[in-house]
Amino acid sequence: MENNVLIEIKDLTKVYLKGREPALDKLNLNIYNGEIFGLLGPNGAGKTTTISILCNLISSTEGYCKINGYDVQKDFISIKPFIGVVSQDIALYQLLTPYENLVYFGSMYSLPKKDLKERIDYFLEKMGLYKVKNEKIKYFSGGMKRRVNLIAGILHNPSLVFLDEPTVGIDVQSRMVILDHLNELNKEGVTLLYSSHMLDEAEKLCSRIAIIDYGKLLTVGTPSELTEQYNSNCNNLEDVFLHLTGRHVRD
Repeated sequence: MENNVLIEIKDLTKVYLKGREPALDKLNLNIYNGEIFGLLGPNGAGKTTTISILCNLISSTEGYCKINGYDVQKDFISIKPFIGVVSQDIALYQLLTPYENLVYFGSMYSLPKKDLKERIDYFLEKMGLYKVKNEKIKYFSGGMKRRVNLIAGILHNPSLVFLDEPTVGIDVQSRMVILDHLNELNKEGVTLLYSSHMLDEAEKLCSRIAIIDYGKLLTVGTPSELTEQYNSNCNNLEDVFLHLTGRHVRD
C-alpha cells in the first residue's frame, strides 16, 4: 500500500440477506491523505453501504477495507478515535438543546469538560448557532439541524470525516456555511469522504471523485479529468454522471 493511502478498499463485496444482486461488487478504491474525495452514484449504487462498512456499522461479505493500515472489521478500536461521521439522518435528540446534544456526543470521546465546553462554544459561534444554543432542537429549521449535526461529527477533531449527504434539503445560506467549514477543515489537513447527489456541489468541492453504480466502480479522477475523458459527450460532471449511469429513474 502506498504511504499516503489513508483508505484502502480491496474487492469489497456486500450481499444483503434478501438481496438479489450485490450492493457492492468487488469495489476497489484508494483514498489519499488530505483529499476531499467524492463518492457519487444514483440511488442504490452502494454509496451508503460503502460508508457503513468503513464506519464498521455493517460487515462486508467479501474483500476488506483498511483505514490508516488498520483492518476496519478486525481492529476498529484503533480507528475509531480519529474518524468522524456526519450521517444523512439527523442524529440529534429533538428535545435537547444544541449545547446538551453536543455535551452528550462529546462525552463519548472522553473529552475533558473544559476543552469540551470551549469546543462547543467555538463551533456554535462559527456555525451561527451560539445565540440559540439553549433552545430545543425540535424548533430548528432543517439547515440549523444540519449544522448541529456536522458539529457533532467533528467535535473531537477527527483527521478523517465521513459525510453522507451533509447539505441535503437545506437553505443556501446553511449550505454555504457548511461547505466553507468543510474547506477549512480540509486546509487544516482533515481528509473528507463525501457522498451526495448534488453534482454541482461535488464538482466544486472535491479534489477527486469516484462514480459507482450497481456496486461497481465506473470511473475515478479529478472533476476536470473526468470531463476531459468524456469531452465528446460531456461538458460538466453532471453530463459525465448521466453518460455513465444512464437517465432512467432509480428508486
